Amino acid sequence: MNPKRSAIGMFIASCLIGTVTLLPQDLQAQDAKVKTAMETMESMAHKLGPPKLDGTDSVAGKEVPAIYFGSTKMNNNFELVDDVVKQAQGTATIFVKSGDEYVRVATNVKKDDGSRAIGTVLDPKGKAIESIRKGEAFYGEVDILGKPYITGYKPIRDASQNVIGIYYVGYMK
Repeated sequence: MNPKRSAIGMFIASCLIGTVTLLPQDLQAQDAKVKTAMETMESMAHKLGPPKLDGTDSVAGKEVPAIYFGSTKMNNNFELVDDVVKQAQGTATIFVKSGDEYVRVATNVKKDDGSRAIGTVLDPKGKAIESIRKGEAFYGEVDILGKPYITGYKPIRDASQNVIGIYYVGYMK
C-alpha cells in the first residue's frame, strides 16, 4: 500500500471523526444558549407583571388581542425583545394568540426589507406550532421567514393557565 495514500486516508478519517465529534457539542452549545435566552426573556417579562389579554390593538394593519405583562402592553412595544437581545444576542419575539393564529406583536426578527416582522404569523404547518398546541415548549431548528434558526418557543399563559401567546428566542443558523 502506498504510504502517502495511507497517510492522506488517515488524515481524512481523522477530520471526519473530529467533525462528527464537534457537531453535537456545537448543537449543545446552541441549545444551552437558546435556553439561557429564554430564561432571560421570561424573567424580564415576569418582572413587568402577570400576562393577560385586554382589548384589541392594530399591529401592522391587523386587529389582534392586546397582550400585557402587568400594565405594560407588548403590542408594537419593542423594549422587552430588544433588551433580551442586548443581553443574549439573537432574536426575540412576543406572539399573541389571535383565533387559531399566533401573530408577532413585538419582535426584532427582520423581514427581507429590513423592517420588523410584526403582524406576521407563526408558520401554521411548522414544527413549533405542534408543541405549542399541546401546551408544550419547543426547542429546535425551524425556518423563520425563509431563513434557518435554532429556536425556542414557550407558551405564555394567563392567570387561568390558558395559552394566550408565545415567547420566542432564536439564533440564525
